Order: sequence, then structure tokens, then C-alpha cells
Amino acid sequence: MSEEKAAKPAKKSTAKPAAAKSTKSAAKAERVFTPTPEAKSKATGKRVTALILWLVAIALEAVAIFWVLRPSAEEVVAAQGFPDSRWWMLIGFLVVIGILAVVGSVLWKQANRLDPASEKDKFRFFVQNQLGAIIALIAFLPLIIVIFTNKDMDAKQKNIAGGVGIVVALIAVVVGIDFKPFSQEQAAVESQVVTALTGEDVVFWTEGGKVMHLCSGASDLANSATILDGPTADALDQGKEGITLKIEQELNQCGITPPEGTDIPAIVDWVKQSRAANAGTTDDGASDDVTDDGATDGDTTDDGADVADTDADAEEADAA
Repeated sequence: MSEEKAAKPAKKSTAKPAAAKSTKSAAKAERVFTPTPEAKSKATGKRVTALILWLVAIALEAVAIFWVLRPSAEEVVAAQGFPDSRWWMLIGFLVVIGILAVVGSVLWKQANRLDPASEKDKFRFFVQNQLGAIIALIAFLPLIIVIFTNKDMDAKQKNIAGGVGIVVALIAVVVGIDFKPFSQEQAAVESQVVTALTGEDVVFWTEGGKVMHLCSGASDLANSATILDGPTADALDQGKEGITLKIEQELNQCGITPPEGTDIPAIVDWVKQSRAANAGTTDDGASDDVTDDGATDGDTTDDGADVADTDADAEEADAA
């Protein structure tokens, strides 16, 4: 045993660089998130529905521009200006277009949690995650411009209708923005960590919670009336950020024994770095529960990946 411990630090030096790189490369190769057929089907359904809603919204925008805002000369003369009936109709169109855009964006973002894009293709990743905001701009910007340039409406009608359009458009754009876009890479990390620690991709959560847990007996779920369970894909679909960072605490509470040699602090760092890299933010949730012993030496992503292949690490240690 003493010889094994003496050989183990060589993993961080030059004693076995080829083996270490091989192990880490194999773990990295596993970091591919493939949604389950059920999740893929749900994502497709949500995306199709969102696209239909957005198409209807854009169609209504066209109707508003080319019909509602273009009364006949006879109507203008009879009303001595822009007809009130058409003005109220325009307000209704703006509200309905906004509702369609918002609902479509919510469904689209839910689909992206079930079947996320890969961050390797930056352009596609951006478009897929921010498509709701892009559609909202397309559905409102031309219409708002036409409202303010309409020659039949008076200043009051323009200001009110234009103001309503701007407010509804801003709401639709903000809802359409995904401030924490989810990627295949992050989903793979969350799923892989759970599977490596527990042996299966099953997590537990509540509707109001932000994270997933390792078992229903976790202390954070003690006061919850309803506890849901399922694969990480289902929890991510319901807006969960990922697995709790109180991993060591919950392993003890759940009576789960992780594979021998599992480095819990490195796993936590790996998850945190993955979330920060994909969302552009730092995840400080439950970080106080982890003690950083400096074992990762700034290479938390690769070291964290070793959780997927702990048996290989153990064999390498024995061989050393």
C-alpha cells in the first residue's frame, strides 16, 4: 500500500503521462449528450409548436401592416382620420402577436433543455438559444416602424399604439433571450456525474427547486411535499440548473458509495467550470460545502473527467 501511495503522485508529474492522457481523452470522448427518444420527441413537438406560433405571429404582423393600417379612403373620410375600430383592432393585434411570441419562446427554450445544441458551433449555438428574441424583433420592429410613419393616424393614436407595441415587444424579446443557454457539453457533464456517482441516470427534484438531488432522502428535500424523479433530461426540461454541488453531503445522506478513488472536490469543480463556461457565469451554489485542497492544480476539467473512468485509474495505480 505504501508503494502505491508513493507512485500515485507521479500521476501529476511525468511518471505516466501517456496513461493519464489516455484516460482523460477517453473520458472526454464520452462527454456527448444524446437525449433519450422520449426527450427528443418532446423537444421536436415543442419546437414544431413554437414555430407554428411564431409563423402565426408574423402572419398577423403582415395583416396588421398591409390591411389594418391601410384603411380605404372612404373609411378615412367617414371617420375624419384613422378609424377607431381599426385602431382598437391594431392594439388587439399587438397583444395577440406578443402572446404568440412569448409562448413560442417559452416552448423553444424548454426544447433546448431537452435537446441542447453543441457550443462547438458558436453561430448555431447562439441562434438556436436566442431564436425567440430574434423572432420577437422580426414580429414587432417592422410593425412599430409602420405605426409611427402612418399618415392617417394622429399623434395620440400613434403614441399609444406605438407605446403598446414597444412595451409588448420588449417583453417578448426579454422572454425570448436565454440568459443561461444550455449546451450538449454541460448536459453531458451533469448526466455523466450522476451516472458515475450512483450507477444510473436518475435524479430527484421539486417543482420550485433549482437543482437536482441524488436521492429523495436528501436534506434539502426534507420539507418538500412532492418529490419528482427521473433522468437528468426530465429535470433539465423543467428548468433545473443541474446536479446539486452538495455532492459529498448527499452521498452520505443517501447511503451511496461512489467508485473507489472518486475525487469529489474535483467533480464539483468540474461541474462548476462547465456551467461557467457554457453560461458565462460562475456557479456559487453550495460551494461552501466543498473544501478545495488544491489537488486539481488548475486542471479541474480534466481531473473531473476521471470520475468517468475510476476503475482505469485504480488499475494504473496498481500497475505503478
